[in-house]
Amino acid sequence: MKEAMPVLTAGAGLHETLALLTSQLRPDANHKEDMVFLKDVFSERSLGYLMKIHEKLRQYERQSPTPVLHSASSLAEDLNVWFLSHQAVLSVHDTVAQKNFDPVLPPLPDDLEDELEEESVKIVRLVKNKEPLGATIRRDEATGAVIVARIMRGGAADRSGLVHVGDELREVNGVSVIHKRPDEISQLLSQSQGSITLKIIPAIKEEDRLKESKVYMRALFDYIPLEDKATPCQEAGLPFKRGDILQVVTQDDPTWWQAKRVGDSLLPCAYPHLFPACLPTEDCDCEGYFNGQYIAGLRRSFRLSRKDRQGSSGEGSDPGDPDFLTYEEVTRYQQRPNERPRLVVLIGSLGARINELKQRVIAENPHRYAVAVPHTTRPKKPHEKDGVEYHFVTKQQFDADALNNKFIEHGEYKENQYGTSIEAIRSVQAKNKMCIVDVQPEALKRLRTAEFKPYVIFVKPRVPESRRRRSAATSPGGGEHGRITDEDLQEMRQSAIQIDQQYGHLVDRVLIKEDSASACAELRGILERLERESFWVPLCWVRT
Repeated sequence: MKEAMPVLTAGAGLHETLALLTSQLRPDANHKEDMVFLKDVFSERSLGYLMKIHEKLRQYERQSPTPVLHSASSLAEDLNVWFLSHQAVLSVHDTVAQKNFDPVLPPLPDDLEDELEEESVKIVRLVKNKEPLGATIRRDEATGAVIVARIMRGGAADRSGLVHVGDELREVNGVSVIHKRPDEISQLLSQSQGSITLKIIPAIKEEDRLKESKVYMRALFDYIPLEDKATPCQEAGLPFKRGDILQVVTQDDPTWWQAKRVGDSLLPCAYPHLFPACLPTEDCDCEGYFNGQYIAGLRRSFRLSRKDRQGSSGEGSDPGDPDFLTYEEVTRYQQRPNERPRLVVLIGSLGARINELKQRVIAENPHRYAVAVPHTTRPKKPHEKDGVEYHFVTKQQFDADALNNKFIEHGEYKENQYGTSIEAIRSVQAKNKMCIVDVQPEALKRLRTAEFKPYVIFVKPRVPESRRRRSAATSPGGGEHGRITDEDLQEMRQSAIQIDQQYGHLVDRVLIKEDSASACAELRGILERLERESFWVPLCWVRT
């Protein structure tokens, strides 16, 4: 009996037809090899995939698809315009790339080779536009030679690497400078545009190229180079204010640093070091060098008389010592999770009421902030607990601790002794809490140690010009404290000025107290940032 032939339905696809056809192939004796070949072809996987794709396309065709866009021709036109415009840009690029924009340099003198051999002269060709050359020159008093005194970091001379301190300058663009004054030579240099050719006798020992430094200094005073007569080039001086962080780029010069203020986008030139007894006259072409664009100079340190020191003070300065610190080397520091929290020190001028501010912040979050429990010799009151409000000790014990320098500060009030001990601060920090203390400014010297790494906040009330400009019944610190006279305001103002003059260089933040609520919010924000951000601290605090 003959096997029935399978029947295809009307909707059978090409893929199903191919599969059915393959299953019906039966080899016979006469055409066995042909049948095997056909079966292999129809069974090929790639052919099956093609059939499926064909079916999907036919199915999509039966759905009568509509165009996604009706503006294909305009889109093609836009693309064509885009390609043409970019073709023009590429054409311009090719044209520019084939041009030579190097300056046309004048030919070398015919007798140059003989001169080079005779005096070891070096010909230096620099390209500068409207920028200064970035070098100072001076006249050697012994020989009369014109000497390169300094190279300003970032200028054309520095970038070339061909001009060095100590080189003797002979000619500028073929003009001899042997008998010219330094200011005439500087004018000649500044007026030269495009290419500039220098004839130089190299120094016997050429200095190494200036290297980028990672030395940072905190300025402890204000500096205005135009007022410093010892500055060899006032246009290349770096003005700064007390508290500015300076990155010292080079300390090669024994008298002058070259530095830039941290935060300036580009490099400014250099200044203070040891106050020189006598500096040779120098001149330069650095006009306009200090628009915050290059590195500037600064003197490394100063010798100031007691009169000059009015309004400036260095850490640990002795009234009888004419020398005091004018810079403090610093680095960035951020508290690590396993380290003790930094000590927060509040100092305040008259009317600031910093104890109230401290207590309010601690009361809001006693789990994070705490006060160092003070010592006292007064009798304990019934509601007080030893070690909570105070550490109650005898007068003999208090005097012994004071003699052994265990207190950061202490004093007498109504015949009772009070003091804050170092151990009380350590006790708070051992609990992983941030200790907040308010002290007299004189105590800062004792607290500024690597152990405590104090962050000093100077709180001062905003004092109006006169009593008439404010509410007559309100004190600057907030609250009702009776009438404030003009004499009271003057005392507050003078108190803030005095603290700023004597201790301002040790302050990390100034908090102007408008009222208790806003001052508390500002202090809270400072404390929160102190735990998660990095700050500048003296290098000796973190150096291991």
